[in-house]
Amino acid sequence: MMKPPHQLLKPIASLAGGLSLALLVSAPCFAVPRLNLSGYPNPAPGLKRWVIQPPGLLPRSSDPLISAKPIDWRIQLIVGQTVMLDCNVQRLAGSGMTMRMLPRASGKALFEVKGPVAVISTKMACPDDQSSKSSFLSLGKQPYLVPYNAAWPIVVDLPDTLQLRWRIWKAETRQHNGLQL
Repeated sequence: MMKPPHQLLKPIASLAGGLSLALLVSAPCFAVPRLNLSGYPNPAPGLKRWVIQPPGLLPRSSDPLISAKPIDWRIQLIVGQTVMLDCNVQRLAGSGMTMRMLPRASGKALFEVKGPVAVISTKMACPDDQSSKSSFLSLGKQPYLVPYNAAWPIVVDLPDTLQLRWRIWKAETRQHNGLQL
């Protein structure tokens, strides 16, 4: 006897639901832009747009000293360029990142690096037997931290030669007393 079509599909639907749930749970957290960029102006000529959409849920830390509250988290924006390094000391030089509040985007901000960014280097002669290697140089010495907010994308406009990387910083749960003088 043949089963009705809706009963044949039940095992397939539950298998598909289980697989999609397993993929969702095992997938790493990474930014997926929602691309709701209303209120953001177009990038200036010579700049490319980079968008980070912070994930809504992050895995809990097994360390009880690390805060599970997004209000305690920050996102570090790392602007840089991949270059070939040799025996010389190299770094990026240029204007730093600026933040501009956008009045038409209800409190959202646009981060920009304007102007040329150049790789500067010492000019020592390198030994013949030393090979060069590819490495990412970041612009600036201090981390550029922005508040964590999964509801809004982080929009960064950079010159064509630069790349954007990011990472999440989580705070400790414990607070330390300051020393009153």
